[in-house]
This record gives sequence, structure tokens and C-alpha cells, in this order.
Amino acid sequence: MSGAGIEVEILTAIGDSEAEDLASLLAQLSTTAIFDRERFDAIIAHDATDLIVARADGRIVGMATFVSLPLPSGLRGHVEDVAVDASMRGRGIARMLLTRMTSIATERGLRTLDLTSRPSRESALRLYESAGFVPRETNVLRFTPEAHIVEEGRR
Repeated sequence: MSGAGIEVEILTAIGDSEAEDLASLLAQLSTTAIFDRERFDAIIAHDATDLIVARADGRIVGMATFVSLPLPSGLRGHVEDVAVDASMRGRGIARMLLTRMTSIATERGLRTLDLTSRPSRESALRLYESAGFVPRETNVLRFTPEAHIVEEGRR
């Protein structure tokens, strides 16, 4: 998939230049995440995950993680860690990543493909809805093992 000089692909190997690009994107996605090349290699090698990237002139300028897993209720998918380089925003790269992931979900016969986003990210939510994602009546709950261990220690 491509558009306006942007190529979208499933990343199959990480060289040094890709590692630098991914580290930069991760830093823009999260101020607390630490780049770990082995973790990215594991994502690429794992059967349930695909790292979808957008390239411009060979450089990775966008990424998203596509997770699919068999559950008793059917094959389900989840979109995680969508990031586009700040210098490339507004060029439709996030839409290209989402389009590729919805195509993969359809090709693989997933029952659903979910993603979560903070309510304050209004423009991202509009983009997700325009790409075919529909809001659900749900509560997203999170368990953080480290926080739980600290809390248990206080008791």
C-alpha cells in the first residue's frame, strides 16, 4: 500500500537505521517508554503480532502494532501504539496504517479489530471513526502488576 511517496508494509527485519527510526517514534509516542531492540525483534518474530510501518524515502515515519489472537469467541485483533513522526503528521500516514490493518483483519478473517484512545484525542477519534471504527459502550480497565505489588506492600 502506498500514497504520496509513502509505502506501508509489515516490517520483517530491523536494521540499524530502522532501529533509530523506531526509537524516535517510540519517544514521540510515550515519554516513559524505553526503546528495546530485542522487544521490537520479538514483535516481528511473534506469530500474534505484526509491526506495520510507513516509510518515506526509506525512512520509517509511522508505525502501529497489529495484534491478533484466537479466543473462545473467535479470532480477534487489537491495534496498539500508533505513532507518526511529528514532521510527517497531516499527510494521511495514520490513515494509511489503519487502512492496512483493517485490510489485514479482513484478510485473516478476524471477527473484530479494536483500539482504544483517550477521549481528549478528539482528532484521532475522528480519524478512527472515519476509518470504520465504531465507539463501543464499554469500560476499559487496566491492571498494572508493578503498581499492584507496591500497593500490596503498603497493606
